[in-house]
Amino acid sequence: MTFSDSPGNSGYRTDLDGLRGIAIALVACFHVWFGRVSGGVDVFLTLSGYFFLGSLYRHAVWSADPRATFRETMNVWPRLERLLRRLLPALLTVLIGVAVLTLVILPRTRWNDVGREIVASALYYQNYYLAENSQDYLAASSANSPLQHLWSMSMQGQFFVAALVIAFAIAALLKALGTRLAVFTDPKTIRRVIGGTTALIAAASFYYAQARLGADQPYNYYDTAARLWEPLVGGLLAIWMPFRRISGRIRNLFALAAIAAIVSCGWWIDGVAEYPGPLALVPVGATLLIIWAGAGHRPTVNRCLAARPGVWLGTLAYALYLIHWPLLIFYLSWRGSEHTNALEGTAILAVSLGLAWLVKKYVEDPLRGGGRSILGDWHWPGRPRITYAAILTLILLLGSVTVGTASAVWDRNVGSASVDTRDLDPALYPGARELLGDAPVPAMPPRPTPLEAAHDYAETTLDGYMSDFEDTDFHVGVYGDPTATRTIALAGGSHAEMWISALDRIGRENGFRVTTYLKMGCPLTTEPTPARLDGTPYPICHDWVRKVMNEIVRTGTDAVFTNSTRPDTDGPADHTPEGYIGVFDEFARARIPVLGIRDVPWPHHRDGRDFNTPECLANGGTATTCGTQRSTALAAVDPIAEYARATPTFHPLDLSAGLCTDAFCPGIVGNIIVYKDFHHLSATYVRSLTGELSRQMALALPWTGPALS
Repeated sequence: MTFSDSPGNSGYRTDLDGLRGIAIALVACFHVWFGRVSGGVDVFLTLSGYFFLGSLYRHAVWSADPRATFRETMNVWPRLERLLRRLLPALLTVLIGVAVLTLVILPRTRWNDVGREIVASALYYQNYYLAENSQDYLAASSANSPLQHLWSMSMQGQFFVAALVIAFAIAALLKALGTRLAVFTDPKTIRRVIGGTTALIAAASFYYAQARLGADQPYNYYDTAARLWEPLVGGLLAIWMPFRRISGRIRNLFALAAIAAIVSCGWWIDGVAEYPGPLALVPVGATLLIIWAGAGHRPTVNRCLAARPGVWLGTLAYALYLIHWPLLIFYLSWRGSEHTNALEGTAILAVSLGLAWLVKKYVEDPLRGGGRSILGDWHWPGRPRITYAAILTLILLLGSVTVGTASAVWDRNVGSASVDTRDLDPALYPGARELLGDAPVPAMPPRPTPLEAAHDYAETTLDGYMSDFEDTDFHVGVYGDPTATRTIALAGGSHAEMWISALDRIGRENGFRVTTYLKMGCPLTTEPTPARLDGTPYPICHDWVRKVMNEIVRTGTDAVFTNSTRPDTDGPADHTPEGYIGVFDEFARARIPVLGIRDVPWPHHRDGRDFNTPECLANGGTATTCGTQRSTALAAVDPIAEYARATPTFHPLDLSAGLCTDAFCPGIVGNIIVYKDFHHLSATYVRSLTGELSRQMALALPWTGPALS
């Protein structure tokens, strides 16, 4: 979505501005109305590579001329300055606007995350921030980040800088060699060197993207190394444009088919699950076809692309891309909605278009040097002229520094503050004891606070014993009584992990060890092709589970503590997946008892929309308005009950009574906020369930000791 001089000698390609117009229309419309990836971003990446690498190739050819000095060859600054002028003004303007709207619209619980993303976006590493935090690029909702779309700008910024460094290094090398061997000043040799290097890197990137597709696709989607081949193949076309005499009719057919592929691919390709793998060749290849078809004498289709409306929209593409997504997210957050209707979507697009025009006219163009200063030639005698561009630059820089500093201060003093509620007075904060034993609840502010809740981590996370999505190994933590002879293995994903806050105390006071085998998003299952919550294949999980189960059997663990249910994607309550049963059967054959803990109710509104409890409370919600109807989250009977009756080594644990009444699951119980996010219990609330968990464990396995109070 960035812009450069057109390569080649065919003049400026207004038809490619029109292609940009189509691409940005697809991106914005698919975001606002359809909740799918359109392929428009892949078009932008390909065009960026075509323009940018074509320009760098021409620089390398020019630098080989004996009249060009070595210093001129190595002077990166003029191009870098143009790049910064082109990219930063609009970006910084939008980031300042996002900062202001975040304070006005979003709950305080989200300020820290948005602040971090503002910094990540301004420094062009937003794609890796999102990759590390596994934010999937799916349909827009009020829970999405207003800066999530800037992953592509960060990826392109990284590509531009890397391409500049490599291209200028190659140009300098050819310049040095050319002083001794004339062959290195030959444009054909330069073409082969630069084109060959580009092709090799593109091939390696494409192979990497394909290899990572099934390993960790959410990370792969944002990874610059996996995306690099898309702009590089565009650059290859600029370097090696095939010139053949092909009739305009055939080129028209190719261009028309390419446009049809670009417009339609968002419907028949699941971009989130497939890009930047081989299926990304559809929008990328179609873009290459359109570029090729319009080289030289342009056929009818390319001339249509060069029509004024498309070109005008294409010139607004960068600003429109920056603006439309945060405007959509802030609107959804303000309305408390998860999607827009036809009228709302149209209004958002219209406002985005108007703001994009204003940003281009009064921010981008003046700072690029192509716009008229609204202050004209104002100046004081004997002093430098005060231009609109100078004032705007100063405002943007000061605004950016202010936002960055405020974000850092907030992050340091509030956002990442550790939470320690282990010494809460149970008389003031009974938590689950309110539901389990009718404990009195005095009037006290809830703990953790909504701001603290997101950081109310389980001990294993704080100690580094939770394997991340890419980790293929397990990291055993030891809790409870480390010197004990009996051991319970806590194994599975984050919904198993959260119980360590209670198991640790139970083990310490009743004389057994707790060893942990935990991996993000990976419950124990024999399912051959497990998937993450968003449906993305997660093959690493299968291999990890196999390794953990073998280790548990090998070490002769006395019992396994893991989840027995999860929400049913095809129904309104919870169920026990067949893959879980396979795990329980394997442990039964190994004569290892299993303590199967029923999963907690996942908070959602009556219409089925999930919500984040601390955010709901921070927005003014109450224990009731931030709660969930029990019947929509939990089945009337524990789904594992029938299996448990037939399997003596399986012992079901159900703490639903400590989370819900017969009809309702509140967001605050006993002055303690129940959840830390969308569906994980806060460590503080888990500790309040310790007594009930201990009681049920003692009934199932008497050696775990008497029930704790």
